[in-house]
Amino acid sequence: MIGKAARGLDRVSAALNTIALWGAVLAVLVMVYAAGWQVIARYLLSDPPIWTEEMARRAMVWAGMLGASAAFRAGADPVLFPAMAAVRGAAGGALAAIRALGVLIFVVPVLWYCLFGPNMSLSRGFLGRSLGRSAEMLDIPMIWFTAAVPVAFALILVHLAARLALQMTGQLPAPARTAP
Repeated sequence: MIGKAARGLDRVSAALNTIALWGAVLAVLVMVYAAGWQVIARYLLSDPPIWTEEMARRAMVWAGMLGASAAFRAGADPVLFPAMAAVRGAAGGALAAIRALGVLIFVVPVLWYCLFGPNMSLSRGFLGRSLGRSAEMLDIPMIWFTAAVPVAFALILVHLAARLALQMTGQLPAPARTAP
């Protein structure tokens, strides 16, 4: 029963990861389009639009944040002791729990301050403050750009829970060996 729940959580993580990867690809395409149009308009048309640089910058944030969550899911994130991923059994479970604690120590405060500001005020949290602001050159509320941070960190939490569940139920596949 627990193993089935772990596999279900892993399927949810995989589905969200697929969406995140498509989002990252779309963001890279927007970034390339905006930067490319900037170059064409500046050097060929001598009339660069004011929005392209900011659009490229905002798309880069989304691409980077969604890409970071996908890298975490794939195990391609930087780790201090990569050989520890191969440890199985009780020792592997303990190491996975320690790693999860380290991730939580980083992720939970980021998500907390994305939502809450001083005195637990939603309006003074990172997202609340960006809701009332507009981008400098784009007439779009900043929350459409700043939401990349909590979305990516929430995805990392889902991926962490799935990986930990698989590890604890002994279903996590052995890491692939790579040539030095």
